[in-house]
Amino acid sequence: MCGIFFTCETPAIRSEQADEFEQLCGQLRAENAARGHRFLSDNHPSSLISFLTGPDAQDAFTLEIDSIKLSFFSSELRLRGTEPIVQPHRSSDGHIFCWNGEVGPDLSIQTENDGAVLFGLLRSTRTKESFRDVLGKIEGPYAFVYYHPLLRLLLFARDPLGRRSLLAHMPTVQTPQFVLTSSSVGAHALLNPEELSTSSIQYLDVGRLAESTTIEEIQDCFGNIPRSGINYNLPFAEPGRVNPALPNDPPVTSNLDEIPPHLSASVDDLIYHLDRSVRLQTQNVPQRRQATVSTSIQGFQLNIQTIDSAGSARVAVLFSGGIDSTVLAFLADRHIKPDEPIDLLNVAFENPRKILVEAEGNIGGLPKRERKAKMKYRIDYSSIDVAYDVPDRLTGRQEVEELRRLCPGRVWNFVEINVPYEESRAARGHVEALMYPGRTIMDLSLAVALYFAARGKGHVRPHPHAAPQPYDSPARVLLNGLGSDELLGGYGRHRAVFNAGGWPAIIEELQLEIDRIPIRNLGRDDRVISSHGKEARHPFLSLSVIAFLSQLPVHHKMDPRLAAGLGEKLLLRLAARKIGLVEASARKKRAMQFGSHSARMGPGETDGKRDISLTG
Repeated sequence: MCGIFFTCETPAIRSEQADEFEQLCGQLRAENAARGHRFLSDNHPSSLISFLTGPDAQDAFTLEIDSIKLSFFSSELRLRGTEPIVQPHRSSDGHIFCWNGEVGPDLSIQTENDGAVLFGLLRSTRTKESFRDVLGKIEGPYAFVYYHPLLRLLLFARDPLGRRSLLAHMPTVQTPQFVLTSSSVGAHALLNPEELSTSSIQYLDVGRLAESTTIEEIQDCFGNIPRSGINYNLPFAEPGRVNPALPNDPPVTSNLDEIPPHLSASVDDLIYHLDRSVRLQTQNVPQRRQATVSTSIQGFQLNIQTIDSAGSARVAVLFSGGIDSTVLAFLADRHIKPDEPIDLLNVAFENPRKILVEAEGNIGGLPKRERKAKMKYRIDYSSIDVAYDVPDRLTGRQEVEELRRLCPGRVWNFVEINVPYEESRAARGHVEALMYPGRTIMDLSLAVALYFAARGKGHVRPHPHAAPQPYDSPARVLLNGLGSDELLGGYGRHRAVFNAGGWPAIIEELQLEIDRIPIRNLGRDDRVISSHGKEARHPFLSLSVIAFLSQLPVHHKMDPRLAAGLGEKLLLRLAARKIGLVEASARKKRAMQFGSHSARMGPGETDGKRDISLTG
């Protein structure tokens, strides 16, 4: 997972807090450096560096145009290609490119670095529209910053679903600099970052900026390029639109053992599209081998340090034992070498609230007088032997055994990641900073679960009754089942919408789900997971999978008339049963924060969306 950090300063307006702003930039460079783990400079052995402008330079490349100062920084994780790549990508004719993403299959990249190939295509563009058209052919996730010298534009964007983080601070009187960053350092008086909108490709007119002398004039230098328009039909410019056709009294599916004739083709097609998405997101992940090699790249001396991971897992699954993560793990088995393990990352939290409820009962539901009497003689929870048998741990253990039965030749590392309360509390400030501008209790409950799961430090057992052995997952690609509920009607609210308004209401709600994907939690999740130098990939959110599921009639995907555990995500349940995942196919939906017990750990926390008091 690469990191991008960019600043633009104009001489017309100088900040009175220049020293403080420079300190902030140093923090943001360090956070973005943590997203890669490839290139180490002699001058900065503990941090990552992308491009050196000289022996004593900082970790950035700076370009001055008519007194406008453009500073580019980009760390490189390198999960594509066989040769070392130093970012930002630069050309002799003045093009500069910071890239974090995957181009997908349509540019036919196998062994080359996708950023380098894409840079060549973008350099050949001569108009804003042709630049947009290249991006409209990219299926994979991305965020980028690009300086186009011919157009004198600084172009920047995220993919249409917002699967990669890019935060933007627009110039203000207090902080007149323009800032783009993949990572966050939390709330700061000089920075007001917001998730960059995915609705268009945005740009800064550097030519006009040189003539601007007020904040208002600077703000007028920004514009956008619509992703779509009249007679504009690129395959991956936008997510697919939900089929509006209303079903006419569709037949009821009584069980998962027999696929109804009207769903047979859709089940096969879902397996095909999802399998293709998993294949594209698990192939060609490079192995890391222990080495410290000095090399000269683009005329600069670098040390390349890697870790020996030959024969170990390159791919892991964020694994709850639910239907989504289990299907992804099963399909990944088809495309990863048989002698290579797959790590199943399963996180569980020590939650004082849950432990006290289990020890004493739910005293919160008692009358006030009885509750006071109970609290007077409360059990010292610290004396209780903490067990991490949270709901996701129990289902995870069941599902790894199903995977072992179906795929006996594979080593499945079921990684039990146990998080003591004090450890999660100690990490809270850092997690809050990473997830910012997300700032609700729900943001924190989800972010802290992803933070520890992505870190991958836990225990494995060779068989269910074996003693646990310490294990630190080396996998840098993490498969995430996010998206299936939005696309296939997996949330409880979908049933409520159907009960209130029937099929027309549920069609409208599913379209809203797709529309909301770019503005919900993908940027937050990316920042949290990538802080460990890991990359989350979302096979359900491949634009081709979304296009396929969107065009299906609504009653092929779900049936709210049926009982829980059957009607929601009906199509995926039938597909899971067909490929042999009998137990997984009947799992009911359970939110990650409740399945892992990461929700409501601290005093006064609720399950709602109210803001929290952020530290830092």
